Amino acid sequence: MSTLNVAITGCGVIGRTHAVALQSFPDARIVALVDAIPAASEALADFIEQQGGQRPPQFSTLAEAFAAVDIDLVALATPSGLHIQQGLEVLAAGKHVVIEKPLDVDLTRAQEIEAAAKEAAGKGIVASVISQHRFDQSSVAVADAIAKGRFGRLTSAIASVAWWRSQGYYDSGDWRGTWAMDGGGALMNQGVHTVDLLLWFMGRPVEIHAHTARLAHERIEVEDTAVATVTFENGGLAVLHATTAAYPGLTVRVQLMGSEGSAVVDNDRLQYFHSRDAGGESADMGLQGGGNQAEEELAKYPEEDYKAADPTTYPAGHVRQYRDILAAIAAGRQPGVTVSDAVNALAAVRAVYVSATLGQPVLFDDVLAGKYNDLEVRTGNNAAESA
Repeated sequence: MSTLNVAITGCGVIGRTHAVALQSFPDARIVALVDAIPAASEALADFIEQQGGQRPPQFSTLAEAFAAVDIDLVALATPSGLHIQQGLEVLAAGKHVVIEKPLDVDLTRAQEIEAAAKEAAGKGIVASVISQHRFDQSSVAVADAIAKGRFGRLTSAIASVAWWRSQGYYDSGDWRGTWAMDGGGALMNQGVHTVDLLLWFMGRPVEIHAHTARLAHERIEVEDTAVATVTFENGGLAVLHATTAAYPGLTVRVQLMGSEGSAVVDNDRLQYFHSRDAGGESADMGLQGGGNQAEEELAKYPEEDYKAADPTTYPAGHVRQYRDILAAIAAGRQPGVTVSDAVNALAAVRAVYVSATLGQPVLFDDVLAGKYNDLEVRTGNNAAESA
């Protein structure tokens, strides 16, 4: 693959994550930094130079960067509410694009870029959205087992994001905790990766019934706690939970259960795995957690394939996903995570907010079809009554 020239748009914390990940690939070269705040792009340029990279030029807008530099790929690490506008600009310019999660805060706009990405794919343009946990060793092991039917019929799942964010975290940026720019709270901002994993494992949702609340924070518009039950096309049921009010911060946990096996991924680690086809003990009344085959299962997936090129690099998940994205560009194929995948995750989050606002279950397809586009979602159960 020839060297890809990459521009990073949005030079804050997540922009630095993308820079570190991209520097792991000799075939990717950061040639431009774009940020409306010059101090931010200057700071990221300093960091890249300190890490041994060539100092990229800085620009205030994508248009300026496109006019001045030859760019193949743009990484969007800007606030969520800017993703669609900038993503459409990148695709219109004929460039590949990687969008940091979540895809956007507005489902209708997300569907607009979904259509643009499908059209661009016909021209060999790759568009992907960061969902790095799909590329974790444990996630891959579970997804492979599902694809091979090793868990039998998937019957239920529990997905929980139990984190803590201080009031200072929300006060640190005017956009944090707002519907316009954050698009939601604990579920949208912190939990969207776990929503994506839940859908990847369990399939397409049918109905969602949810409650949300703001319980431990002030001066934010969005929820810090959300719970929902989800029914899937395969008949399986799931409980979804996300909070930034779990002091001092617990783990992200996805528990998957089926008629022939079960698995637990806790903080990206395969804590438990058991499939009947692997043999071992069996009992009519269950093994009560026995027969853990996690180590044997992980041994099938060489650990070095799931590490960053530099083992000290922090964003190993981003490195793994970029490995897939760069390979997709080189091969002219679709990436492992498409814009359509991200639209489904966003629609599931939107469905939670719609259900909590209305105080009733909602159908996933109705949300996708725009039935509730005019509904102003609010934090809190039955919030529509006090709107």
